[in-house]
Amino acid sequence: MAEMTIKRVGVLSLAKLQGFLMMIIGLFIGVIYGLVFMIFGAAMTSLAPQGEGQAIGGIGTVFIGLLMMIGIPLFYGGMGFIGGAVGGLIYNAAARFVGGIKIELESDTPSYAPPQWGGQYQT
Repeated sequence: MAEMTIKRVGVLSLAKLQGFLMMIIGLFIGVIYGLVFMIFGAAMTSLAPQGEGQAIGGIGTVFIGLLMMIGIPLFYGGMGFIGGAVGGLIYNAAARFVGGIKIELESDTPSYAPPQWGGQYQT
């Protein structure tokens, strides 16, 4: 087992990874909120008095629900990117004073060993 210390992290690589993961989470949340908004809006529109405004209200809730499905993942991804960059900068600054995170690694593959010749060479 090898013990290693993470002294620095790549700020941009951490920010990209954090932004991507938050965008995926935002996609789930955005789809759920968008669908709930569409369904709730359609239900409220059906309860409204019959008229021209009813169709506009129904289309409006569908449009806003679609915007939520697109906007929430983009917002979460942007905030995750910024948070990852700030977190990476803070970690790099703190690791100078504290020394970083120690991790213990274990290899699954056997280490390389040269073949045994037995002192005899084949020609």
